[in-house]
Amino acid sequence: MKSINKITISLLACITLALSHGNVTPQAVETKGLKTIDQNSIVNPFRENKRAIEIGKSAYNSNCARCHGLDAISGGIAPDLRELTADDDELDEYFIGIVKGGVVRNGNVYMPPFKAVLSAEAIWSIRSWLATRPAD
Repeated sequence: MKSINKITISLLACITLALSHGNVTPQAVETKGLKTIDQNSIVNPFRENKRAIEIGKSAYNSNCARCHGLDAISGGIAPDLRELTADDDELDEYFIGIVKGGVVRNGNVYMPPFKAVLSAEAIWSIRSWLATRPAD
């Protein structure tokens, strides 16, 4: 009987976790104090920009932390974004492409597209903040 209770509780926990994500509304980001950039830029123009890093931390906490973890430390459900910290043009292009386009596999949305909500300035600010987060 105890094993049936454990299985039932485990099953309910899994269902709750799977359904608890729900529809998450992306939050707009105020980028006042940053220069306006080309919305199609594929290279981070804000590397080591203190204001961008400050904005990026707030933007990350509002839009990314619920899936990618507080302080960018993933709990294992979503990718650990600290692995993308290198100032590398190819990683920049990959990062902005994923953030703008989202991730859909077999009709399942793993990450919503943020292109309609986050400006390039906001996305690059998040990328700049992530570059300050060392991978363990």
